[in-house]
Amino acid sequence: EVQLVESGGGLVQAGGSLRLSCAASGFIFDTYTIGWFRQAPGKEREGVACFARSDGATYVADSVKDRFTISSDNAKNMVYLQMDNLNPGDTAVYYCGADLQGMSLTVVDYEFWGQGTQVTVSS
Repeated sequence: EVQLVESGGGLVQAGGSLRLSCAASGFIFDTYTIGWFRQAPGKEREGVACFARSDGATYVADSVKDRFTISSDNAKNMVYLQMDNLNPGDTAVYYCGADLQGMSLTVVDYEFWGQGTQVTVSS
């Protein structure tokens, strides 16, 4: 059974940094993508960045690509989201998800989700 567990959220001042971690387990094949998404109150869930396990390809959404970086430690089955120069607009619950079919940042393509971790950025 696929399981995803996020950690690393918290309260940070504007301009600060956080690193989120996603522990992924239960995959039979290495042909999956781990994506980071966020959902602010009253807004739809949006894709932030993703990592393809099969070839190490990464993608970061244009809206955050100058501040966020996605990386992985395959030996530990971990995917990280480094977030720098945070601003209050980044406040949201951050989720990691697994897409078993391809590489995208489309919510409906993701079959599995973690429980989320809260990121709050104060001004």
